[in-house]
Amino acid sequence: MFGFGSKAYLLGLDIGSGSIKMLQLKEATGKLKVERFGMKPLPAEMIVDGSIMDGLGVVTAIKELATEQKLKNKNVALSISGTSVIVKKITLPPMPADELDKQIKFEAEQYIPFDINDVYLDFHILSPEERSSAAQGEMEVLLVATKKDKLNDYANAVREAGLTPKVVDVDAFAVENMYCANYDVSTAELTAIVNIGASVMNINILKGGVSAFTRDITIGGNRYSERIQQDLGLSLEDAEAAKKGHLPDVNADALHQAIAAVDEEMATEIGRSFDYFRTTSPDEDIARIVLCGGCSKIKSLPIKISEHLGLETSVADPFKKLDTTALKKSHEEIERVAPEAAVVVGLALRREGDR
Repeated sequence: MFGFGSKAYLLGLDIGSGSIKMLQLKEATGKLKVERFGMKPLPAEMIVDGSIMDGLGVVTAIKELATEQKLKNKNVALSISGTSVIVKKITLPPMPADELDKQIKFEAEQYIPFDINDVYLDFHILSPEERSSAAQGEMEVLLVATKKDKLNDYANAVREAGLTPKVVDVDAFAVENMYCANYDVSTAELTAIVNIGASVMNINILKGGVSAFTRDITIGGNRYSERIQQDLGLSLEDAEAAKKGHLPDVNADALHQAIAAVDEEMATEIGRSFDYFRTTSPDEDIARIVLCGGCSKIKSLPIKISEHLGLETSVADPFKKLDTTALKKSHEEIERVAPEAAVVVGLALRREGDR
């Protein structure tokens, strides 16, 4: 959404709370090929609730990953999420784009819960096909705002690592890009894309490949680790290992109960967001849920969400229509990391000059 300045694919850079991912795409013989893909885990305290706490540590991790990937492309698309990012669909009287460009700050003040001078603003005028039926004869605009200090922290970390930020997106929209590139999109039915990372959950409800509702919630995979640590009396490191099934001597029943409790909490939070969406769009309902992010690898979670909400729930494959042969990894290795690649694939689909 926020452009900094050819139409080559940008390097996707996902600076998440749990890890940093890089991915480079290339068009070849009519197909998108993954040229490079790498991940580097981050300590839990380095990024908290989407805010960078240890800038030097993040810069170092980006540099190390860039060196490992032997990057040629230094131009980056990155993304942000969390409570300092506001996405709002607003309805306005019809006006030319250049007039809206002058008016948008005034209009945004009504919807942004921060000092308007402390945020970056961007907007997209929805086409007639993208508009809701209630907005016929009016202009619908997708408004995006983020706190300047947060965006600057991320952009500066990228610059200090020797890369150049060209586009800053929102996690929910990056995941939307990934989904639309890999799946057949229904024009009539609503699909909820739920990306659950280490500390933030992004919910994006799509209709015809266009966002109808987005929400970020500060809950993620760290909640599992905290609950396991608390209930089983483990260190945070051992709780992380137990969550991933890498601690064989752990009390299996207690572990199952701790995970089940957080599964329920996740499903409840998603349900609350859906209930709020229904108050704004009472004539429409959600047909299916597609999960991605590190939490979607917890096998019991899709089952619990489906049971709790009564909706078909599946896990996305961000590499579904991409050629990954250049990575020289087995199918099992690709499958294991795929759920965590949703945001970075969506970012790598961005090109220079994108707004």
